[in-house]
Amino acid sequence: MARSWSFLLPFALALIASVGDAAVVEHTFNVGNLSISRLCQPDRIITAVNGQLPGPTIQATEGDTVVVHLVNESPYSMTIHWHGIFQRGSQWADGPAMITQCPVRAGGNYTYRFNVTGQEGTLWWHAHISFLRATVYGALVILPRGGYPFPKPDKEEIVMLGEWWNANVVDLQQMAFLTGFPARQADAYTINGKPGDLYNCSATNQTHRFEVRQNETYLLRIINAALNTPLFFKVANHSFTVVAVDACYTTPYKTDVVVIAPGQTVDALMVADAAVGRYYMAASPYDSGVPAGPPFSMTVATAVLGYVGARNTTPALPRLPEFRDTDTAHRFLSNLTALVLPGKRTVPLAVDTRMFVTVGMGVADCLPEQALCNRSSTVFASSMNNASFVPPKNTSILQAHYNNMTSGVYTRDFPDRPPVVFDYTSDASDNATMQYTTKSTRVKTLRYNETVEMVLQNTRLIAKESHPMHLHGFNFFVLAQSFGNYDATTAAPQFNLVNPQERNTIAVPTGGWAVIRFVADNPGIWYMHCHFEAHLDLGLGMVFEVQDGPTPDTSVPSPPGDLPLCG
Repeated sequence: MARSWSFLLPFALALIASVGDAAVVEHTFNVGNLSISRLCQPDRIITAVNGQLPGPTIQATEGDTVVVHLVNESPYSMTIHWHGIFQRGSQWADGPAMITQCPVRAGGNYTYRFNVTGQEGTLWWHAHISFLRATVYGALVILPRGGYPFPKPDKEEIVMLGEWWNANVVDLQQMAFLTGFPARQADAYTINGKPGDLYNCSATNQTHRFEVRQNETYLLRIINAALNTPLFFKVANHSFTVVAVDACYTTPYKTDVVVIAPGQTVDALMVADAAVGRYYMAASPYDSGVPAGPPFSMTVATAVLGYVGARNTTPALPRLPEFRDTDTAHRFLSNLTALVLPGKRTVPLAVDTRMFVTVGMGVADCLPEQALCNRSSTVFASSMNNASFVPPKNTSILQAHYNNMTSGVYTRDFPDRPPVVFDYTSDASDNATMQYTTKSTRVKTLRYNETVEMVLQNTRLIAKESHPMHLHGFNFFVLAQSFGNYDATTAAPQFNLVNPQERNTIAVPTGGWAVIRFVADNPGIWYMHCHFEAHLDLGLGMVFEVQDGPTPDTSVPSPPGDLPLCG
C-alpha cells in the first residue's frame, strides 16, 4: 500500500510548483503540398504540415504557453483546432472555421497562442475545415509538472490512427456537399500515417515500426484521428493497462483491446513481456450502424512491434473483434472510471440546466448552394433536437458574440428538448415525417458558471449509430450510458457521482444514450458536434454561448491583431 501512495507524491508536489518553471513552446506550421504514395498508388499531392504525415508533435509541460505560427502555403483555406485544450483566456485560438475564427486564406498566416495550465496527458491538433484533417493532424502531449500517478514507463510512444483516401479529400467533400450524399469510405486505415502489411502492396515504407526491449514498460499515447471510423486496437500477445482517456487520468483498467472513437485519446501502459519476436499492432473498424451503417473499409491497419534481438520473421497477428462487436465496444467504453486525485475537479452535484438532446440522422431540403442536388427529393442531413446546424458564411459566431452583432449570424433558441417526444430507438419511428429536419444556426446561451446536465439520445431515424460527440472548451463527466430510450426514473439512481470518467468526446452508444455534466465556467463560443466529419458536414452540431463572468479574467478577451478576416 505504501508503494501505491508513493506514486501520488509527485502529484502533490506539482500543486506547489513555481509558476516561474513555465516555458514558451514555439512552433511554425508550414501548411502546404506534400507528394506521397500509399497502397502502391502513384504519388499524389496531399495537404500536410511541415512535409510530414502525421504532422509534428507538440510537447509541452503543464502550465506552459504554446505558440504556433500557422503559415498557409496550401491552395486551401485553413484553420487548426487544438482538440481538448480549454482555451481559457485564448478563446480566439480554438480554431473551428466560422465558429471562433474566419479561415486563414491561402497565402495568409495566423499565430495561435494558448496556455496549458491545469491539463496534462495526450491531446491532439487537426484542421477544422472541410475534410482536410484527413492529413492535417498531429499529437499534442502535455507532460505533468510533477510525476505520473502511476509507475513511470521506460519509454513513451505515440500511436496515431487515421484513414487514407486514394483521392483528393477536398474534392470528395465538395462533391458530397453539392450532391447532398456522403463521400465514399476510406481506402485504408493507418498507424502513424502508414497502412501496414495487409493491403496487398509490397512497396517499402508502408509500415510503421516500433522497437521494444523485453520486460520494459511503454506508455502508448493512442489517438484516433480517423475522419469517420471508430477503431479496435490490439497488439498480438500483449495486454494494456489504461491510465488516461482524453487527457484525464483513469483508475487502472486492464484489457487486451482498446476501443477508440474519432477524436478520443487513450493512454495505455504495455509491458513488453512476450517472447522475443515480432508482433503486429492492428487497428480495425468498429461498425455500430443498425440495421446497417454507411459503407466502410473492411480492412486492417498494422504496425510492427519488434523486440530487440528478434529474428526477421513474419509478425504474429492479434485476434481482432468482429466489425460489429458492440458488446466489446460498450464494455470498454462504459467501464472506465476517473482516478480521483487531490486538487482535481470532481463532478458537480447541483444542476442548473437540464437538456435532453436527440442526435442522429435525417433528411432535409437541398440548400441553394447545392448545385447538383436532386431538388425533387430530400437529401441526407443530421441534427440535434431536429436542428441541423449550418455555420455562418460571413462572420464567425465568436466575432458576432464579442461585438454583440448577432442579427443574421445566429439565433439564441437552440431547444432544450426535441420538438416531438417519440420512441427514439424503435424501427416504427423511422418514417419520412420524423426524419425531416431544417437547417439553422441556433445556439444555447448559458450563464457563466452554470452547471449543465445533458442527456444525449441516439435515434433510429435512418439508422442507429454510435456518434462521438465532442465538446470544445470543456471536459465533462460521463454519469451513465446504456442502450434504448433514456428513462430518468431508472437511470438517475445509477449515476456515478463518485468517480465518473471525464472526457471531451463521448461515443454515445448505438441506439442508446449517455448523460454528461459540466460547469460552464469558460466564457465564449463553444462548438459541440459529432466527430464523424461526414456527419458534421450534414449538420450534427450546435453551439454553446457562455456569457462573461464578473471579472476581466472571466470574460472573452479582445481579438488578436492578426485574427483572419472573412472574405
